[in-house]
Amino acid sequence: MTTHSSAAAPRVLISGGGIAGNAVALQLSRAGIRPTVIERAAAPRPGGQAVDLRGPSRTVAERMGLMPGIHRHQLDERGMLHVDSAGHEIVRMPADLFGGNGAVAEIEITRGDLNQVLLEAISEAGSEPGNPGVDYRYGEFIRDLREHSDGVRVGFASGATMEFDVVIGADGLHSATRRLAFGPEEQFNTYLGAYTAYFTMPTPAGIEPHWMTMYSMPGGIVAGLRPDADPATAKALIIIRTDPDPALRRNIGGQQELIRTSLTGGGWQTATILDAMDRAEDFYFDEIARITLPHWTNGRIALVGDAGYCGSPLSGQGTAMALVGAYVLAGEIAHTPHDPAAALTRYTETLRPFVESAQQLPPGGVKAMVPRTKTGIRAAHAFARIATSRVMQPLMTRMLSETESYTLPDYPAAQPAPPLT
Repeated sequence: MTTHSSAAAPRVLISGGGIAGNAVALQLSRAGIRPTVIERAAAPRPGGQAVDLRGPSRTVAERMGLMPGIHRHQLDERGMLHVDSAGHEIVRMPADLFGGNGAVAEIEITRGDLNQVLLEAISEAGSEPGNPGVDYRYGEFIRDLREHSDGVRVGFASGATMEFDVVIGADGLHSATRRLAFGPEEQFNTYLGAYTAYFTMPTPAGIEPHWMTMYSMPGGIVAGLRPDADPATAKALIIIRTDPDPALRRNIGGQQELIRTSLTGGGWQTATILDAMDRAEDFYFDEIARITLPHWTNGRIALVGDAGYCGSPLSGQGTAMALVGAYVLAGEIAHTPHDPAAALTRYTETLRPFVESAQQLPPGGVKAMVPRTKTGIRAAHAFARIATSRVMQPLMTRMLSETESYTLPDYPAAQPAPPLT
């Protein structure tokens, strides 16, 4: 059973009830610290795109006792197919290529399902003797942060004001915590040249089950379909290379018009995807961007996951950084709960080598992933064939496994309690 300190635990606020925020909350509660988690949404958000576990993030999931729940929800996704406008196969890349570190990993799970696994673990941990649980407040967000010598005074959208010893921003790419404590988003956000969208739709006829299918169109457009937990549905994925347009922020009509203009008459399943987009209840659209800060902590305020070090979908390490970052942050706070400054300093020093490696983008970035010309598309497919050849596989495996050399710290005080016998 986890050993808890008898001294008063620090007051910790976590802004964001997603994967990073809930992972921090789980580990803190196991260490005897009852965090408060606020989430702008009215309830946990279901669904979402597939995310993966690889390298250190899988080790973290194992240490946190999450793997049984992850296996229950794991997607049966066996690899990636590239097809032409008629749906004919061009390149097939099984998930076990490159040691399971390719575009499709050995373990894929929807973002919503992984979040639900964390919430279930938090609920289960809360029933253990000595575990203080987690205080959840949905429909709430931060309006104001004022740090002083003894803590941080937080003003909430509801009008309430509370004092905390530590505030953690786990509120994603467009983090309000980061804006309030570190500065405007423009200082840290690098637009990488494209927008992405995804939503759930009925699985079209003719799509090979269990395979992520990708189709590249001239003009810098990629459309894809990924398997969902329910075989009757799929996740549509769209990437469009274009100049940044601030007017698209929170403008669903403008976002969908950009997609409609880009995909109309494009061949393959684009007409079916556009038809489904108009009825989708979980439409998501955002820029492909990278967040880089010189420091992830400012006094008693810390950032974790995309709020502090988003690598963009191009890195393929978003979930890995969220889980590993949450594990390290919670572990360090639990190690010296009454010295937040020391804990947050160790968090940055310990995690920095992993993040610097995980944030690396593939050669060519979005230009290589989403070519504009027919010649560029053919070159990208040719490179994929070469990468999957027996000669190149060992080299690609080494290149895609760089984060696995990271030495993950062990925080034994934050392990799940053993089952009762």
